[in-house]
Amino acid sequence: MAKVEAPAKPTLHKLLAFDTKLLNKAQKANQALLGKTGQAANKNLSSRLLAMQDHQTQLFKGSSSGIIGIDEVGRGCLSGPVVAAAVMLPQIDKKSKLAQELANLDDSKALKAEIREELAAVLRATCHYALGEASPEEIDQINILQASLLAMRRALDNLFLQLSFGREQLLLLVDGNQRIKHIELEQITVIQGDSHSASIAAASVIAKVYRDSFMRNLSESYPHYNWHSNKGYGSKVHRQAIAEHGLTQWHRLSFGPCKDPQSGLKDDLELDEDSSESQLELSAK
Repeated sequence: MAKVEAPAKPTLHKLLAFDTKLLNKAQKANQALLGKTGQAANKNLSSRLLAMQDHQTQLFKGSSSGIIGIDEVGRGCLSGPVVAAAVMLPQIDKKSKLAQELANLDDSKALKAEIREELAAVLRATCHYALGEASPEEIDQINILQASLLAMRRALDNLFLQLSFGREQLLLLVDGNQRIKHIELEQITVIQGDSHSASIAAASVIAKVYRDSFMRNLSESYPHYNWHSNKGYGSKVHRQAIAEHGLTQWHRLSFGPCKDPQSGLKDDLELDEDSSESQLELSAK
């Protein structure tokens, strides 16, 4: 039998190049966007922005310049909020120390926990980022898709509070196939963006590390549900705890295993953050 090679892990350079390709494409239609092409074309760009030298705000000359990446985590969970992060990467030279520190950047679900923690620390120290979330109550009221988009919009609103330049100069890369409504921003949706785009991958890492920590802390008050391990996903232990101890204020009442705890025990699958994303959302009506 012929040996099947595993798909190559995307390199940081390829992730950044993907962002650059999308930015260059968007600039052809909108020359107001920042970046190398945008800076040359936008003659009205404030000289104050061009003169920025501080590392934390020098965001528009690198390979991912002028781009916001946004992603969410926790859509398939039975409990806890859905959390989104919006991230603007700084200038990243291929031979820089920062490039070395971010060499393992990838979809957060593909990374070991300790690698995610290390990457998140570097990203928080070197980029503009903000978080947003939607509560279990909001998820039940408007459904998980709309709640995820709401969390994204809140993350963007929080990020804009940090920035001193116009939204019309920025490009937003959104993980998935749904645009964010009521945002005056050039948008491109990217299916499986967290494994293709550096900006989206960075957002996925920051969001997941934050949410995992939140669920571990919450588990101290609700030890029966094993949230410190399953992070709110529908593991067998979690579903058994729901059947035995009932629901908490942090559970999503519209999700199938929460609406009918006994039916959740009929499935012996050990749902995790990968498998439960699709399976549990089907039951969230």
